[in-house]
Amino acid sequence: MKKICSLACMISVIFGLAQQIETPEDWLLDNSGFTGEISEIGHDIVLDNGLLYRRIQILPNAATVEFSNTVSGEVMLRSIKPEAEVTINGKSYQVGGLEGLKEHGYLLEEWLTGLSSNPDAFQYTSHQVKPIHRKVPWNGTKRYHSATSLHPSGKELILQFKHPSKTLNGIVVNVHYEIYDGIPLISKWISVENNSAQNIVIDAFKSEILAFPEVENPVETPNSWRKPNMHVESDYAFGGFTSEESNVTTFWETDKEYTSQVNYKMETPCLLISRLPVGPNQLLKVGAAFESFHTYELLLEGTDRERNALAVRKMYGLLAPWATENPIFMHLTTTEPQEVKSAIDQCVETGYEMVILSFGSGLDMEDTTATNIRKFKELADYAHSKGIQLGGYSLFSSRKINDSVDVIDRETGKPGGAKFGNAPCLASEWGKGYLEKLKYFLEKTGFDLLEHDGPYPGDYCASTTHKYHKGYEDSQWVQWNMTKDFYHWLKEKDIYLNAPDFYFLQGSNKCGIGYREVNWSLPRDQQIILGRQNIYDGTWEKMPSMAWTFVPLTEYHGGSKETTLEPLKDHLDSYETHMAQNYGSGVQACYRGPRLYDADSTKFLVQAQIDHYKKYRAILNSNLIHLRRPNGRSWDGFMHVNPDLQEKAFIMLFNPTENEIKERIKIPLYYTGLTNDIMISEKDENIKKQKLNRKFETYIEVKIPAKGYTWFVIR
Repeated sequence: MKKICSLACMISVIFGLAQQIETPEDWLLDNSGFTGEISEIGHDIVLDNGLLYRRIQILPNAATVEFSNTVSGEVMLRSIKPEAEVTINGKSYQVGGLEGLKEHGYLLEEWLTGLSSNPDAFQYTSHQVKPIHRKVPWNGTKRYHSATSLHPSGKELILQFKHPSKTLNGIVVNVHYEIYDGIPLISKWISVENNSAQNIVIDAFKSEILAFPEVENPVETPNSWRKPNMHVESDYAFGGFTSEESNVTTFWETDKEYTSQVNYKMETPCLLISRLPVGPNQLLKVGAAFESFHTYELLLEGTDRERNALAVRKMYGLLAPWATENPIFMHLTTTEPQEVKSAIDQCVETGYEMVILSFGSGLDMEDTTATNIRKFKELADYAHSKGIQLGGYSLFSSRKINDSVDVIDRETGKPGGAKFGNAPCLASEWGKGYLEKLKYFLEKTGFDLLEHDGPYPGDYCASTTHKYHKGYEDSQWVQWNMTKDFYHWLKEKDIYLNAPDFYFLQGSNKCGIGYREVNWSLPRDQQIILGRQNIYDGTWEKMPSMAWTFVPLTEYHGGSKETTLEPLKDHLDSYETHMAQNYGSGVQACYRGPRLYDADSTKFLVQAQIDHYKKYRAILNSNLIHLRRPNGRSWDGFMHVNPDLQEKAFIMLFNPTENEIKERIKIPLYYTGLTNDIMISEKDENIKKQKLNRKFETYIEVKIPAKGYTWFVIR
């Protein structure tokens, strides 16, 4: 197992380089030497992969007593808390933990031997270690992807706890930890087994309670607080296009035990709590088991935005390898059979791989009549005979069904109050039937994709008459689990999933990159630059394959002749620029319209763009380095990097101005893994040899045509 411990390497980490030129040990360049291990050392259990270190003392009870970033040396713990908490039949119990500390601002090793266990807590009894198992059934055989493994590797630790009281005899709480190979990442969750003689109710739980050192110490409470150097999220996520928007389980709270903090009112949010906002309020019958959501803690090394974002993207590639699938698709606005077949034929001619029957096309997956199934099965069969995949759109949320089905607002007792105003409750009998209809339609037609608009967005429902939930407190948990199970089914069937919510860790392939719908009714030039801003901003914490953007070929949200691309042959320059920046970034766009080309000139343009994309597909689906955000006043661009490929970097530069740009541009190449000489070419011509400076940078002389673009390959 490698460890980064030299002074030279520590200095390089501080400056965002994290590399010794002679023996690279940066996990973002080569993570093969960092293997997750779980070992017993005396009365401790240690989770260690050379990048992070977590030590759990198991006597007199189990508790985390050390948690640190091995690369930077940063300590992530200032005090000891229980490993979890669980509320059973209305009473809260600690799970593990050690008591007796007189100081909670820092932790000395010599204090550990004098600590005691809370007698009313669940007590550690045993543990087991086993390999990480696959959680989502994806086989990765149906379409292009860049994943190197079907699931992450590493080790899982399970700590078993039992309670000493007769009341809880037979109740077992398991605290699970996973440490992964090759990344400073750990996950944690709990499970509860009811081996008692009576049913119990799990009202609430906290699956992680971490007392981290405060990042700042203002005496007066600021308007906002800086968070610790770690990325935290869970697979219980919905309601947004980013992990931050979708994160409903991570709470930064105050610590009443920490009385020596600097903040006068003791309001420092220095306690990480992972819990549900409400519930789950789940009945656990005798012999049954309950499992919580999974929390992921990724330790970061500093304040460099690109490096931290690369780490997050690496995490998604590891935990959600299906999100590296990136088929080339169009959005078709009709379901008229001859027009669908014509679009499929155009896909074959141009190299596209998938047709999505878009919203407004007339597709209704809830119609499971024999006539409807037969129509779309014939279209799917035709697509498959041509080597094209076919799928389509279904709307769940942001619509009204009826008062007996819709989400009930707790304040009014009436339908409404959902994220999108009115919305059906998935845990109603209608909701269950909706999912069953989609399964039936997808299986019977052989569709390859579901575009699920408004998947369960996190609404609560106060109804007490819906079949599959009891009331407000369990409604979110039940609906999320129904969605999760459905998305796992889609993965098992290898059905691609577009969803405008952050369900990546539960099986979704792609989410919106982040854009304003009505902006696609602006003039074409504005759409292009704003679209490139969307790409630049939306790929910090998303791999390119995780995002879709938009290109309306016909009128969308109003607009005029100045806003649309149809007729395509009359706007080849705009069409080309859209494709160049989208395919050049690796971000697929929803090219929405009735066709991909309308003349030979258009066809040749589309063919050329797709041929170019496929030639460089591996590097164009690799992670992005952000060079300059579009501002309309000068060049902007981004660069793909991958130290494992022959093409180490692919640079895209754009000129939005009316004049040619001639400039000497600095290119940072550290994350290519190259350390000395490089071979660089513009548009694969005039290959030149250049040397990198000590900061792993090079300079290139560029000429970018007015309203145009250029590209470079580095090997």
